[in-house]
Amino acid sequence: MRAVPLNRYLIFFSIAAVGSGMDLATKNWIFAKLGSPNPRQANYWWIWDGVVGFQTSLNEGALFGIGQGQVFLFASLSCLALVALLAWLFVAGAARDLILTVALGCVTAGILGNLYDRLGMPNLTWEYANSFHEVGDPVHAVRDWIVVMIGSWQWPNFNIADSLLVCGAILLAWHAFRTGDGTPAVVSEQPAK
Repeated sequence: MRAVPLNRYLIFFSIAAVGSGMDLATKNWIFAKLGSPNPRQANYWWIWDGVVGFQTSLNEGALFGIGQGQVFLFASLSCLALVALLAWLFVAGAARDLILTVALGCVTAGILGNLYDRLGMPNLTWEYANSFHEVGDPVHAVRDWIVVMIGSWQWPNFNIADSLLVCGAILLAWHAFRTGDGTPAVVSEQPAK
């Protein structure tokens, strides 16, 4: 089995570090600018009025808010996913493929950015009581801040980490339909008549 080229380590860890760093920096910036979410008053900052903007929100669940309150389950799954990604890339040798290295670098950046929030690392506390939390309780939730409106419907708020996860997943799906030499994979061939 061929060894993983050293540049793949550099590519993977650079994408993971820069991506998660960008995610955390933008979260810190927008939460400092707009404050924590206020359930009594929406705090929008529109870039394109009524279409794209910023609004802080806290998500204790996963994709689209599914599994609210299951923060430690999602944190545990994130840790397992990180171990599995590193093993697949550098022990099993998947990092020999540049596209997989880039895709999983994006996924790792997204996992790290959101895991940081789930572990309560920003040292935020709940400013408003709700059915699950009292004022002053520590926050173990992902900080989301990008708003996109589709007509009158608001897409669930997201962040840079979520965007990196989606880009990595799209790249993985695209890679799955390609062969190693860059040509489209043949799904099935019909015999000639």
